Amino acid sequence: MATYSLPDLPYDYAALEPAITGEILELHHDKHHAAYVKGANDTLEQLAEARAKEQFGGLVGLEKTLAFNLSGHILHSIFWDNLSPDGGDRPDGELAAAIDEDFGSFEGFQKQLALATQAVQGSGWGVLGWEPVGRKLIVQQVYDHHGNVGVGATPLLVFDAWEHAYYLQYKNVRPDYVAKLWSLVNWTDVTARFDAARA
Repeated sequence: MATYSLPDLPYDYAALEPAITGEILELHHDKHHAAYVKGANDTLEQLAEARAKEQFGGLVGLEKTLAFNLSGHILHSIFWDNLSPDGGDRPDGELAAAIDEDFGSFEGFQKQLALATQAVQGSGWGVLGWEPVGRKLIVQQVYDHHGNVGVGATPLLVFDAWEHAYYLQYKNVRPDYVAKLWSLVNWTDVTARFDAARA
């Protein structure tokens, strides 16, 4: 029985144009995200089979595969909701105040997240997260979907830096793609995640 399922997009494929074309969005959601969902479910079945047979020789590889696919599923699910055809501008209220406190200004935060996303080596993500021990906002670079992550930090805003997210449209100019993402940010969603993470 499948544990994870592919969520529907909260908008049509063409809704984020011109920043992200409908072709890219359809491929990204229906092929790439779907593959991570399938990979997570398949790996859970393999782990269950290994437990039933008490054959744990491949456990390390299966655990790493589960982390990769499950994290890919979770980050993409956040990414779709972080974007909106009515997005852009900047947050207000307590999130805006926290950004000012932890990054000095919205512009300082924006530059740090943009550069973190642009500079991911290979494939990965730029992430604004809530770090619960220090009770502060942090920016992280995530390699693939699961490497270099501060354990316990909750992703609030994620920028996908995998080539499948932009290459058909932006070729190898990742900074242009990242610059366009700011016009799509759904600050209502990010604020709701911020409020839930702090609660």
